[in-house]
Amino acid sequence: DTDRALVLLEEYCKKLRKPEEQQLKKAIRKVMGIFKSSLFEALLGSFKKKATRHGTASHTSLPAAFACDVLGSPKD
Repeated sequence: DTDRALVLLEEYCKKLRKPEEQQLKKAIRKVMGIFKSSLFEALLGSFKKKATRHGTASHTSLPAAFACDVLGSPKD
């Protein structure tokens, strides 16, 4: 689901063309860099293990949920 979140964020960035949107675009690119980092993947893996152990795992991953919150749910 991290890959899905990255795709959604990349699509959104492509739509940001106005000068006043460039700061938002830069911030989104930073988030994308975080999603691609090995530290984030390790933390996400740890989070998923704990959630599964406690029976609180959901079907939606943290990165995809974040992207959907920011961009809105994708239309399938």
